[in-house]
Amino acid sequence: MMNQFLQSRRSVLRNSAVGFGNLAFLDLLHRTSAASASGAEAGQGVKSTGPLAPKPTHFPARAKRVIFLFMKGGPSHVDTFDPKPLLDRDHGKPLPFDLPRVTFAKQGNLLRSPWRFKRHGQSGLPVSELFPNVAKHVDDLCILRSVHGTNPAHGGALLKLHTGSDQFVRPSLGSWLTYGLGTENENLPAFITICPTLAHGGVNNWGAAFLPAHCQGTPIGNASLNARSVGVKHIRNPRIDSLSQRRQLDLIRSMNQDHLDRVGSNDALEGRLNSFELAYRMQASMPELQDLTRETSATQRMYGIDDPVTEDFGRQCLMARRFIENGVRFVQVTHSDSEVQWDQHGNLYAGHTKNASEVDKPISGLLQDLKCRGLLEDTLVIWGGEFGRTPTAQGNNGRDHNPHGFSMWMAGGGVKGGYAYGATDDYGYYAAENKMHVHDLHATILHLMGLDHQRLTYRYAGRDFRLTDVAGQVADDIFA
Repeated sequence: MMNQFLQSRRSVLRNSAVGFGNLAFLDLLHRTSAASASGAEAGQGVKSTGPLAPKPTHFPARAKRVIFLFMKGGPSHVDTFDPKPLLDRDHGKPLPFDLPRVTFAKQGNLLRSPWRFKRHGQSGLPVSELFPNVAKHVDDLCILRSVHGTNPAHGGALLKLHTGSDQFVRPSLGSWLTYGLGTENENLPAFITICPTLAHGGVNNWGAAFLPAHCQGTPIGNASLNARSVGVKHIRNPRIDSLSQRRQLDLIRSMNQDHLDRVGSNDALEGRLNSFELAYRMQASMPELQDLTRETSATQRMYGIDDPVTEDFGRQCLMARRFIENGVRFVQVTHSDSEVQWDQHGNLYAGHTKNASEVDKPISGLLQDLKCRGLLEDTLVIWGGEFGRTPTAQGNNGRDHNPHGFSMWMAGGGVKGGYAYGATDDYGYYAAENKMHVHDLHATILHLMGLDHQRLTYRYAGRDFRLTDVAGQVADDIFA
């Protein structure tokens, strides 16, 4: 009688394989949910009641939200915010020091800027005539002149700027902020990216990678679409009405609640259910926020929506203001197109003139609008591309990629206005003073948002990951 209950080791493993898999799956969910609940290690040990609920900071934050104005292709710093008198003087001469060991393309002699720089505001900071409207706000700008990265190719440089890694799939900056801080509006995503580029990393530039799925950016359109026509996909259900959807969600939650009652609390599963609820709530809030006709005609003109040259980017900037005004934590606005971008290997004058004319007035309008509404004080606005461009010529009228030294700027959010931080060399090729690596940039942004970049970690595959990897120095000198 006893023999019928005896089984070989192989039989036990075969018959219980599903059970072992279930145990492993439950353990994985437990680890993921535990890490998700810890967030930014919740400074004061407060556990959030939902995956997107606001979480405490590590220390008092200077900024509550971010608008990142991303200039796809790499605007030239020596033609925008970093004037170089010696470059003008030595135009046509060879670069008087060695080129980087690896360059993207063949380079020639020095090429002066075709634009003049003028000093503006009480600070007297110089700005290129490419940006006459942004120049009016120079006393609010903190110009970072010594940013540098590691990759001269668009794909790697975009990933580096957005995720901190140019080689691996890693969570994006917006995803890390969502993970660490949550959102201020339960009816909207914490991270929205407007008209993002689908090239050079694509979704990885706003993806969550191994962070919880709710940290991923929500794209509105893409760079190939006009901002007038973009929106969140499937925001309306054409087949069933809102009441029927509500009943469906209640049924799904009821069925999963029965499962939770049997197996115990599971934050990961509850988070998935909450994502359904968020999508349902967004149907009411998102179309209203994207309806720019609710803005006055004066506001629309301030953003340049009345001008076909500035309309597209103006719409994106105005949407960004409406989103952050309603509790979205991180909004990225991308200027890009399939033809010109900011990637002027040739025809520098025409290309940069076109691009600057499309974004100058909308950016100025955004800064003015934020300031008038009292939002600039705790909103960090960031402007820049994935790298700069060389002071040497490519062909007769272009500049090559330059990740070794370039400019970005910040405004609001606790940074010094009318201030220039760092410097490139006399010709603008290499970061030379107060060098700010991309990891340093990320560490500084997190610090402004109240997060310690060394404590904001997520355990994955047996290792604690962070946005700044094993590097990053906070640039305290730029804080107001």
